[in-house]
Amino acid sequence: MTGQAKTAAKTAAKSAATSAATVVFRRGAVVALASVFLVAGVVLSAGLGQLSIAPTEVVGSVLRSLGLDNGWAPTGELIEKTLWQIRFPRIVMALLVGGLLAIAGAIMQAIFGNPLAEPGVVGVSSGAAVGAAASIALGLTFFGTWTTAVFAFAGGLAATFIVYSTAKANGRTESVTLILTGIAVNAFTGAALAILMFAGGSSAREQIVFWQLGSINGSRWTEVGVVAALGTVSTVIALGFARQFDLLALGDRTASHLGVRVERLRVVSIVVVALMTGVAVAFVGIIAFVGLVVPHLVRMALGPANRWVMIVSLLGGATLLVYADLLARTLVPSADLPIGILTSLIGGPFFYWLIRRGRRSGGGWA
Repeated sequence: MTGQAKTAAKTAAKSAATSAATVVFRRGAVVALASVFLVAGVVLSAGLGQLSIAPTEVVGSVLRSLGLDNGWAPTGELIEKTLWQIRFPRIVMALLVGGLLAIAGAIMQAIFGNPLAEPGVVGVSSGAAVGAAASIALGLTFFGTWTTAVFAFAGGLAATFIVYSTAKANGRTESVTLILTGIAVNAFTGAALAILMFAGGSSAREQIVFWQLGSINGSRWTEVGVVAALGTVSTVIALGFARQFDLLALGDRTASHLGVRVERLRVVSIVVVALMTGVAVAFVGIIAFVGLVVPHLVRMALGPANRWVMIVSLLGGATLLVYADLLARTLVPSADLPIGILTSLIGGPFFYWLIRRGRRSGGGWA
């Protein structure tokens, strides 16, 4: 090897090492920043409200629950009940639902190869809401207390398969057809929800309106436990598919040659997305655009590596929904705004910007 070639090889190796170090640093910085915002949001959300609680008391109460005696812990019983019976269940539910919706969006963007794919945009959330609303309006109790969650899962799964089967043509997923099918599914589910509201009693109508607007108000620890259990299982499965998602980005044919069973991967991923979305919608209603905004911003910051996209999307989605819920509780005095309204106010303009940006750049990823 000539001297020039050796110098070029060393320069290339050094450049690659520098690039890898930059990527590692960027990932660490993003995770650290998201974690700081997340912790700050949790403390703020626990402390702010009609009963104001100091941040030190919030931290002290958590430490005491872990068996660590400290001078910060609140002495009043009212504060403890407010934290552990009202605010903490709501906060944990916001963390779980935000994280699950963000990961679900990341998975859909990976398997469809489309940055516009998201559970709400393509009708998965509304399909799950119809399933939940049907169980309420018709008074179904086949699975006991799990009936609403099971029907929400079934509705989300059905909507996802409809979108997938319609958008697929000649072995590939058509992006335009994907969005158009999502619009059609959302229109149909909107009509179905209206029919269920008309057919149901006054109590059923109130609950169906809840599904349409979305709210984390009134979350209970038993519901949090269900979301946490199913969310953990589906997240672990999704992370296990991260490498196959990376290969899928090379194209179906190339991924297949590299050992990926493409159709099976998509079908299992669809079930995982339906599970995540269904369990979230079953307890808090439709919360749109979290799965669109968060994964896309994460891809812009960290690149296309799906394992990191899903991990950071989990943090980002949880952070976004905690702050959105905080605004829902405190923006209007003595009122609790539907959280779905706030996320739509954020996601709607972002969706428009994303479409405009895609047209200027000729489409594709960020």
